[in-house]
Amino acid sequence: MQIDIINFDGKAVGKADLNDAIFGLEPRADILHRVVTWQRANARAGTHAVKSVADVAGSSKKMVKQKKTGRARQGERQNVHMRGGGVIHGPVVRSHATDLPKKIRSLGLKMALSSKIKSGELIVIDSEKVAAAKTGAMAKTLQKLKLTSALFVGADALDTNFKKSVANIPYIDVLPTIGLNVMDILKHKNLVLTKEGVAAIEKRLGE
Repeated sequence: MQIDIINFDGKAVGKADLNDAIFGLEPRADILHRVVTWQRANARAGTHAVKSVADVAGSSKKMVKQKKTGRARQGERQNVHMRGGGVIHGPVVRSHATDLPKKIRSLGLKMALSSKIKSGELIVIDSEKVAAAKTGAMAKTLQKLKLTSALFVGADALDTNFKKSVANIPYIDVLPTIGLNVMDILKHKNLVLTKEGVAAIEKRLGE
């Protein structure tokens, strides 16, 4: 399929041929859900933990004598029913990472790209390079292009001046092709690819 290549003035400056095997698939919600769930699970730190009875500091001396207090019997202060005591069956430090076949990950990325094409939210620009890093000027440019939430993707590394210009603009992010992922694509309204980015994506996901 073909799509217009535009510049920062919004004018068409050419055509880009997109590989149908990458950009022309029918999106499946179940595949996208599996990939996003995998990404989110791998991103979890898993450092949550609580103290068991063995971890709570303090003496193991019996709190009160066994009989003739008129109250319930009590053992050590670290027991789970005591305030400040241990926690039973609490969370422990562990990895939440799961496995997902590489083919499913690749298919999910292709479907995320295809979903942006299908909804008319994919844009190809000729170049992201700007002469100087000016946030105000870039904000006006993005407003003119009606980009309020967008992910810009370049081949290797995007232009330094461009990255500095958009660094403080809310909901605008940049990624190299190697960092492109399903979750970042789906959480932004628009996906903006450079010409070089399109070629790099097709090389990365090519059969």
